Amino acid sequence: MSEQFTFQAETQQLLNILIHSLYTEKEIFLRELISNASDALNRVQFEMLTNDNVKDAGADLEIHITVDEENNTLTIADTGIGMTRDEVIENLGTIAKSGAKAFMEAMKEKPDNGSISDIIGQFGVGFYSVFMVADSVDVIT
Repeated sequence: MSEQFTFQAETQQLLNILIHSLYTEKEIFLRELISNASDALNRVQFEMLTNDNVKDAGADLEIHITVDEENNTLTIADTGIGMTRDEVIENLGTIAKSGAKAFMEAMKEKPDNGSISDIIGQFGVGFYSVFMVADSVDVIT
């Protein structure tokens, strides 16, 4: 079953301000999405090691990147743990899910952009860098 979620206008404006103040290079989105895929692989690998009931316990841990120039799309797929519907809403539907206050405190402590980009993934905003280069994002999990 496919569901579609959109950001409200106010949220979209906030998202644009947030993204463009944090990122100076548009290509950063690729690092962030690959990092998210890698995190999913790490989580499934942990489950494989600690849980005997993991489906496809012998599956290869892979990240695939596909460019479709004709449709102007980029697909990043992984064999990681995936997310439930509620996890998608909670983690992707809430900007700075990991703690907006903690994020802002960390931002104050990191004056240069290089070190700021290193902390972004810890606070749930790295995914949103994709909106610097895309009008829409499909998350299939």
